[in-house]
Amino acid sequence: MAKQWDDLQLLGQAPVVSAVATETGASARRIGLTDLTAVRDGMGATTGAAGTKSPRGASAESRRSAAGGLETEAGTEEAGTEEAGTEEAETEEAGTEEAGTGVQAKSSQRESVPTPPPSLPKPALSEEEVEKKACAIIEEYLHINDLKEALQCVTELNSVSLLYVFVRNGVESTLERSTIAREHTGLLLHQLVKAGTLPTEQYYKGMEEILEAAEDMAIDIPHIWLYLAELITPMLHEGGIPMGQLFREISKPLLPLGQASVLLVQILHLLCKGMTPKKVGAMWTEAGLNWSDFLPKDEDVNKFVTKQKVDFTIGEEAELVEEGKKTVLSGEELSKQLDRFLEDKVNDQRIRDWVEANLDEEQTSTNQFVRALMTSVCQSAIICDNPYRVDPLQIKLRASLLQKYLSDEQKELQALYALQALMVHMEQPANLLRMFFDALYDEDVIKEEAFYKWETSKDPAEQTGKGVALKSVTAFFTWLREAEEESDKE
Repeated sequence: MAKQWDDLQLLGQAPVVSAVATETGASARRIGLTDLTAVRDGMGATTGAAGTKSPRGASAESRRSAAGGLETEAGTEEAGTEEAGTEEAETEEAGTEEAGTGVQAKSSQRESVPTPPPSLPKPALSEEEVEKKACAIIEEYLHINDLKEALQCVTELNSVSLLYVFVRNGVESTLERSTIAREHTGLLLHQLVKAGTLPTEQYYKGMEEILEAAEDMAIDIPHIWLYLAELITPMLHEGGIPMGQLFREISKPLLPLGQASVLLVQILHLLCKGMTPKKVGAMWTEAGLNWSDFLPKDEDVNKFVTKQKVDFTIGEEAELVEEGKKTVLSGEELSKQLDRFLEDKVNDQRIRDWVEANLDEEQTSTNQFVRALMTSVCQSAIICDNPYRVDPLQIKLRASLLQKYLSDEQKELQALYALQALMVHMEQPANLLRMFFDALYDEDVIKEEAFYKWETSKDPAEQTGKGVALKSVTAFFTWLREAEEESDKE
């Protein structure tokens, strides 16, 4: 009897579950139909309301047709829902029994997926590793002169607390090399400080070890103070370390040795090669510096500044020093210095400071200077692809510098002669002169009158390559005349 009762109970489970499933499916259908009706009614209301205002010019008939299509689609969906209800009722039982198992299985799967370990911070390099990498970075930088790449490599060291090792290595490895190598290394350190990659504390720490040993090193390197000055002076450029802070810090290890003033004098003299002594003296004064802070107590300041020719730091004889130090530079010397400035991508102000410090007004007005400047700027703007191209951005960056010294039509004409000579030297690359003309005109470096004067010039000294040059810019002059005619009509 007990077995039969159990069998009856077992047989009775299916109808009960089926009934529950049927009721559940019916409820689902009622809910689905109600929602669908609400959506349909809402669409109809929206469509009706939209009939009063036609978006983007749509016709009322097309909007009604669209609404009818929606109702038909809704009706079809309703019929489909009713048919699906029967299938839902039949599968509900199986779904009910499997649901729990499925949830458990998914939960089990989620729990079984291992949590990834947290990413560990990049291990810091050792001092020896930083020194090895620093040597490689410096060597590559001095070889290919790619400042951007060198800055990126130093950043990727990811060892800020050991960057003093990079500073020390950079100074040591170039101390007995060429002036250009030392200046470039100093420029790299300046750019690292300017970018915030190299903290000033790390710079001072790296320099301190070198400066403490400098007096002993002078036995083998007689010009060590000049060499150190060449490495340090670039740090005074814009964005580097202010003069007052820099001079006080680098003097700390040298004051006990009585050598602080020796190094500062060398730095000041190098600064005077790039700007006037008057400006250097103003920097010294604004920094609140006094020679008594760097000299032995028993040394006379006035005698010292006179002997070392740094009178400009105490406001005396600055103008006299300025006039006395200027010499006439040859065209080759001018070009060499200007090329270096542009190669190092120094800003226009530094170039103007150098010109003011080394050339008088008469020299800057000569054809020689104008031609040298124009040639250097244009050479720096050439992209050596095949074919050659002009980088208009370089002309744009140097436009104000050119405008300052190409101050009249005659100087602009001399600049065009220099550009013509450069094209001859390069064997007249196709379209290159036209690209230069476009860029120079767009940046208002050369005006229409100077272009026309160059076009019609019969100067015998400037006829080399003139015919080929004229043919290459025929389209430019055609455009220039048409633009003027249009302007006159307006």
